[in-house]
Amino acid sequence: MSPWGNCLGALRSPADLSLRQAAPPTLALAVALITILGAGRADADNPAEVFELPTVTVIGTTPLPGLGTPAKDVPANVQVFGARDLARQRPLDLTDFLDRNANSVGTGSGQGNAYQRDLSFRGFVASPLLGTPQGVSVFQDGVRINEAFGDVVNWDLLPRAAISSVQLVPGSNPVFGLNTLGGALAIYTKSGAQYPGGSIELSGGSFGRKTIGFEYGGARDRIDYFMATSFADEHGWADHNPSRVRQFFGKVGYQDERADLDVSLTLADNALQGTQTLPAGWLDTPTQAYTFPDLNENRLAFVAAKGSLFLSEGVLLGGNAYFRHFRNRNLSSNVNDDFGTIDPETGIQQINQATNDRSTINQKSWGLGLQVTAVKELAGHRNQFVAGISGDIGDTTFTQQSQEANFTVDRGAVGNGEFLPTTDVGTRNRYLGVFAADTLALSTAWTLTLSGRFNHARIEVADRSGTEPGLDSISDFSRFNPAVGINFNPSATLTTYASYSEGMRAPSPIELTCADAAAPCKLPNVFLSDPPLRQVVSRTIEAGARGGAGSGTTWSAAVYRTDLDDDIQFIASGQGAINAGYFQNVGKTRREGIELGATTRLSDLTLNVRYSHTDATFRSTFVAASPNNSTADAAGAIVVHPGNRIPGIPADSLKLRADLDLAAGWSVGGSVVFASSQYAHGDENNRDVHGRVPGYAVIDVDARWRVAHDWEIFASIVNVLDRRYQNFAVLGANAFTGPDRSFGPALGLDPAPEQFRAVGAPRGIWIGVRYAFGFRQAGD
Repeated sequence: MSPWGNCLGALRSPADLSLRQAAPPTLALAVALITILGAGRADADNPAEVFELPTVTVIGTTPLPGLGTPAKDVPANVQVFGARDLARQRPLDLTDFLDRNANSVGTGSGQGNAYQRDLSFRGFVASPLLGTPQGVSVFQDGVRINEAFGDVVNWDLLPRAAISSVQLVPGSNPVFGLNTLGGALAIYTKSGAQYPGGSIELSGGSFGRKTIGFEYGGARDRIDYFMATSFADEHGWADHNPSRVRQFFGKVGYQDERADLDVSLTLADNALQGTQTLPAGWLDTPTQAYTFPDLNENRLAFVAAKGSLFLSEGVLLGGNAYFRHFRNRNLSSNVNDDFGTIDPETGIQQINQATNDRSTINQKSWGLGLQVTAVKELAGHRNQFVAGISGDIGDTTFTQQSQEANFTVDRGAVGNGEFLPTTDVGTRNRYLGVFAADTLALSTAWTLTLSGRFNHARIEVADRSGTEPGLDSISDFSRFNPAVGINFNPSATLTTYASYSEGMRAPSPIELTCADAAAPCKLPNVFLSDPPLRQVVSRTIEAGARGGAGSGTTWSAAVYRTDLDDDIQFIASGQGAINAGYFQNVGKTRREGIELGATTRLSDLTLNVRYSHTDATFRSTFVAASPNNSTADAAGAIVVHPGNRIPGIPADSLKLRADLDLAAGWSVGGSVVFASSQYAHGDENNRDVHGRVPGYAVIDVDARWRVAHDWEIFASIVNVLDRRYQNFAVLGANAFTGPDRSFGPALGLDPAPEQFRAVGAPRGIWIGVRYAFGFRQAGD
């Protein structure tokens, strides 16, 4: 037997997790890093595959394949969710699930489409909206999936059924690289070895939503395979709001006692229409669109390989490589800011009310990473050392055309000419990172963690039209970011910790070319030659504790503060289009808060409660252009002072979840999400007369009935009480001030300053059926 045999063999019996005397000490330690819950489920034959298991208590403290770190030694309030959690609640997508269940997480519906929500974590955003300053890094099996162009995250590209586990890691953890200002979200996908068997699922209900999903996995000898596909169509709950979603994920893996290799393919072809935000005065008819059409078509082909190999006792080599081809086509309707004006050269009056703006993003990105994990004793103390390097490259072409148009009576923008080019640029991103981390057991109770990463980013922008040479630029950003943490475990049921970490974010090409207050951009962006922006630097301190009481109760508490230098904010200018504005370094900002959570199981009832308070404020004085703010001066400027709250971030949220298992195969669950009020974008000085967006509370319920071993019927209701609420707002100019909300006066634009809000979805009811076969039961 190889020296790894005894170690890995310990994993084949979920009932026996004790260290075997025959196992070499360093390899036995690798086994000790993995805790597997739930008898009857196949276990990993390779510790590096632990994140594909249904339930794990090991935290991936680096993006690349490794052994992970036991939760008790992680100095952060990490939140972990598994495939069974998602399967029980059947959310529309991952953002929907995290909004209901994760601490310090909220979502916003600024795009007006359920598959394109912004996700906010501790006041930092991961959004599909081009131009949103991103502060959360997102990984799929160790590959950073913030797109190379704009750092956006397209949540609609991965099937929910492909997700094995999710880890939400807070803080400015430098090892996760760029964009990790407020945290990192690590998504791990399923493998056939851990999820054998298959299922087919059909559902339908409100908003014309129809879905079909299929997944299948298995293993033969050392080869395993898994696939999941999902198709969904709906007309949406609002006018001009349909969605068509086509997703596929497949993975093939090889595994033996020393090595693990997986190759995966993710495909998507989606068409998503949104209704944008509505003037607050129109909330009596929330299903109407401000203007239309607004269409996003996302296509993805994403190939990734990851693997790990034990080089010797306690030394694991891990790595990944990927190629990602993402294409986006966007069509947006906008008010013509120049309507009614006289061209000074021709003397002709502008009579077109609208423009249709069409853009295309063609992005190819690729990269690789390599990491070594060594589990050795250091001066007689247990120690795990990790060192690695990663490189990511992205090439993007961005084109935009504009068409003159006029509005119909229901505000549809009908073109009356050809699309004329406005922008044609190419961008290139080059990211290099070198990192190391060390976890040292100072004693049986104390653990010290040290880590750091050097990041270098080069961003090139080149004009391809030949008419805007001022766009050509090369920007370089680099920094070393350190972190330190200490854990104290006085008992097996109590962990306390404290940590300090730093991170950075380089400005994206979008931000670098839209940074002039005198020339605001419409997003998707019109590229301009603008003043340079500085990189954002974050510094986070966190302290907390977590533990358990008895066999069925766990709890956690954390306090944190993240200070940003040279934070970048999108300042809404309010000129015509509500998506017009510019990016600006606004000096110092701060997000600080507390997180409390508890879970308990009482016989067949499981209760979860999570409360978070987030105080997000500006800490520097600066001037911003916001002409639709009621306190703006004659030049349309406002002054923002230290202590003003950052828009779009509710201060308080409370989440309750109850799951009850009943007799005869029944189970029911319910969630309550409460979020407090927030300021609108454009109201950075917190003084606009329209005030805050009101808080809200939403109740969702779900139920499952296992009719037979392999058949299940399920149902869900969202927004049970049919509450009307809004979760995002921006100050803008309402151009439709005529009768029946038609376009304004015949000559000249006469917009009315208003608060535009994103409306939450009304009550929706869905019912479905699931058939499981192979080794899987209906509820798995």
